[in-house]
Amino acid sequence: MPSVEEIAHQISAREGGYVNDPDDPGGATKHGVTLATMRRLGIDLDGDGQVTASDVKRLTRARAEQVFVEEYFRKPGLALLPEAAQASVFDMYVNAGAEAVRLLQRLLNAMGYPVAIDGVIGPETAKAAEAAARGAPVLFADAYGIARRDYYYALADRRPASRKYARRKDGGKGGWILRAEEFISPRFRLSDAEHRERTASWG
Repeated sequence: MPSVEEIAHQISAREGGYVNDPDDPGGATKHGVTLATMRRLGIDLDGDGQVTASDVKRLTRARAEQVFVEEYFRKPGLALLPEAAQASVFDMYVNAGAEAVRLLQRLLNAMGYPVAIDGVIGPETAKAAEAAARGAPVLFADAYGIARRDYYYALADRRPASRKYARRKDGGKGGWILRAEEFISPRFRLSDAEHRERTASWG
């Protein structure tokens, strides 16, 4: 498995540079770090006593990766999870915060390992995840990736403004879906036709 720093570098590459999309609840973002996160952490890069979009624009990729490792891997305790699932949960944590852990907990419940759905990786969740992955860690990672893909589709079902992240203008897979499928074995990835059928109701 790549190191956590290497995974963070891969995540920053997927996130890209500065964007401030009005349809994105995260607002101004660079390398996957939002303005809200920078304000919470007090990252004032221009030294004017305020954290604004100007500071987001100044954020370097290396600093973003430091934020990822500390705030989205170490603090949530992702190292307690089975190694096979860590990269995908880490990637989603950057993208969706504690919802990444709640998704895991819902999956564990569906697999017959009852845990509280609280978005926190404590001993109960860590033990259940280890048991669920035992013997078939790759399949467990696939199951999480599929649940993640389904989460993005469902989010776009509910929020039309988010559909552009799940489906391109030409009808192909959008960034959210491609990102989830990076962590799914090829045999479980949707064909283009299956994706188009899944999103047909969006018009």
